[in-house]
Amino acid sequence: MTWDGTAIDWSALRRRALEAAAGAYAPYSGLKVGAAGIDDQGRLVTGCNVENASYGLTLCAECGLVSALRAGGGTRLMAVSVCAGDGAPLTPCGRCRQLLHELGGPELVIDDGPDRPPLTVADLLPMAFSPEDLQRSQR
Repeated sequence: MTWDGTAIDWSALRRRALEAAAGAYAPYSGLKVGAAGIDDQGRLVTGCNVENASYGLTLCAECGLVSALRAGGGTRLMAVSVCAGDGAPLTPCGRCRQLLHELGGPELVIDDGPDRPPLTVADLLPMAFSPEDLQRSQR
């Protein structure tokens, strides 16, 4: 798998996701999650999950990732790895798939662990709702 002509170092991206997971706030589930991504400028961005006593207000690691992307001046994600605090690879939940689609597009590459090839957001979220759908509805 390549990005901008350069091979993605998935093991390094997974390590950065694991490091981010160490900073997670998960007192209720105990599931610490970290996400690491590469933006269209080649910069690394990370995020971790932050739980909340009301559960519904919990922020997934991918939410922190896209917030860090935007806060750091980035506009588009190119590759993402998500893992649990024990290093196990995780697949983004439905809400996060939609969020990653918005900020990476259907071609955004998602790590599927060391033993499987990466997936795209289009693989994980076929027929995703997009900004183009909003534009069509306003015509």
